[in-house]
Amino acid sequence: MLHAMIYEAKKFDHLLGLEGFSDELLKNHFTLYEGYVTNTNKAVDAIVNLLDHDKTGTPEYAEVMRRFGWEFNGMRLHELYFENMMKGGSTLEAESELGKKIIKEFGSLERWEKHFRATGAMRGIGWVVLYQDDVTGTMYNVWINEHNEGHLTGATPLLVMDVFEHAYMIQYGLKKVDYIEVFMKNICWHVVSARFAQANA
Repeated sequence: MLHAMIYEAKKFDHLLGLEGFSDELLKNHFTLYEGYVTNTNKAVDAIVNLLDHDKTGTPEYAEVMRRFGWEFNGMRLHELYFENMMKGGSTLEAESELGKKIIKEFGSLERWEKHFRATGAMRGIGWVVLYQDDVTGTMYNVWINEHNEGHLTGATPLLVMDVFEHAYMIQYGLKKVDYIEVFMKNICWHVVSARFAQANA
């Protein structure tokens, strides 16, 4: 039975002071993320209310149903993004299980990183996600144009990078490549490795 669920915004204040990310940039980004949490809750409440009042044939119902994926995915993608960063970053070892898998899939860690960075540097706004297909185990670097478009169904997101303008423009202007550089230095690889391990358990 569908019922209203209350999502609570997670706190990421431990990221303040992250090298290459001003506190102003991060605080603005946290506020934007909290908006997605709020709007996800509002969308669920609206869907429940319209369903309870037998208004599923209305334009309001159609609009909120279409909007829900945008708000929910915006919430979750931001959580995955903030969670896979840490001060100082960490190292992905070639001998680790994740390292060996990436090398098998892309030829080398360097080749994977070149592909990931190049995807992020493309013109446009969106997300870059390293996905693993849950069926075959194949890995893909994927461009997501909007929160609710471009996801690989039945695949696990391992590493998420936000390349919407709000993620960098306050500090880097149009220099998205410079933002990508500092993001790569702050990746929390043990979180990414944990996602990989869970997906392959």
